[in-house]
Amino acid sequence: MDEERRETEKERLDRNLLELLNELRVALPGVQVLFAFLLAVPFQSRWEQVTAFQRDVYFATLCCALIAIALMIAPTAYHRLNFRARRKRELVMISNRLAIGGIVFLAIALVGVMVLIADILFGTVATAIFGGLAALLFVLLWFVLPKHKDLGVEDDD
Repeated sequence: MDEERRETEKERLDRNLLELLNELRVALPGVQVLFAFLLAVPFQSRWEQVTAFQRDVYFATLCCALIAIALMIAPTAYHRLNFRARRKRELVMISNRLAIGGIVFLAIALVGVMVLIADILFGTVATAIFGGLAALLFVLLWFVLPKHKDLGVEDDD
């Protein structure tokens, strides 16, 4: 039993699952809006003018957004299909991995959107700069910062 929280393993797993599902409820609408935006892009009047590079970036970005949605919704489906199966530890561990995978593909999709828009608006050099900066931003904020050990903040699990 965790002495600081004084919760059983079952209570901790319940809390971890609830926290994970709440985090996904926050992230999912943004991913869904991105996907809806991407679905509308080919139907715009200037779509015939895109280059092969822009078309390829668009499709890769659309695929990444779709994968992000699938991975972020998967914990809910997994939970529902295994409801009352007494496999909470497995559910929490797998759902955590699925959510992290969804975050990775969301970051890639957002970088793809930045690359696509920068290429349309400004050209190759700006595309490389803004695409690289967007990727760096997500890597630092979403992957490096959460793993940084010396932030002077205590871990509460």
